[in-house]
Amino acid sequence: MEANQKPTSVGALLNPTTIMQSQMPDSTVVLEDLLWKALDFDIGKTETALSRWTRAKTMASKVGKGLSKDEKAQKLNHRHWLEAIDLRHRYGVNLNRYHEVWCNSESSQPFFYWLDIGDGKEAIAEKCTRSDLQSQCIKYLGPKEREAYEVTLKSGKFIYKKNGAFVDTIEGTKWMFVLSTTRTLYVGEKQRHHFHHSSFLAGGASIASGRLVVSKGELEAIWAYSGHYRPTEEHFEEVITFLEEHHVDFTNVKVNR
Repeated sequence: MEANQKPTSVGALLNPTTIMQSQMPDSTVVLEDLLWKALDFDIGKTETALSRWTRAKTMASKVGKGLSKDEKAQKLNHRHWLEAIDLRHRYGVNLNRYHEVWCNSESSQPFFYWLDIGDGKEAIAEKCTRSDLQSQCIKYLGPKEREAYEVTLKSGKFIYKKNGAFVDTIEGTKWMFVLSTTRTLYVGEKQRHHFHHSSFLAGGASIASGRLVVSKGELEAIWAYSGHYRPTEEHFEEVITFLEEHHVDFTNVKVNR
């Protein structure tokens, strides 16, 4: 395909080379447009606010399902389902603000179509400008990227598996952890509006999540806090048990449940 030639099918646009070569200002928007057309969505279909909300919940409820048979697995909090299914993974809180505008509109268009291509493409939500909506995107790690954040525990110390370095959180910054359904631990620094708990598992189900402080591999503090997963005390106990099984000494650790 020539660099200035527009792709004419969904299959062509899904090709990474096509997207990189495209001269269009926003290939993702065009991709979304073609995907809706491929699904033969009837833009003129009459739909009530209730049916729109029911359909949105049905689609969003699929987030995290099928990823694990572990009965203790926890999906993303419902306020971030839109973030997970968004092609760009725009910050869930921002998407929810626009979702409220959509719910109160008379449009029969699906939410993401309405937001980026349809009747709502010029809409402005309260407390979230269009600039913030488009720029505040959460990084979702792929399998290879995730390896850089994987942590092993040796003699009770937190060590990055990939390079053997001790985990050493920086004072004045926020560091997060997620324990996957395969009991793999991931640790990384939070970057507001860009790298959150949902980043580690790409929106997938987890066993536990929260914040921690680690100095040269030794755990100093840990607590259950995640806006994306909203862990319960039961989930927090799962990670405490996991760490104890790997010989982490809690004698001088500040534990906040």
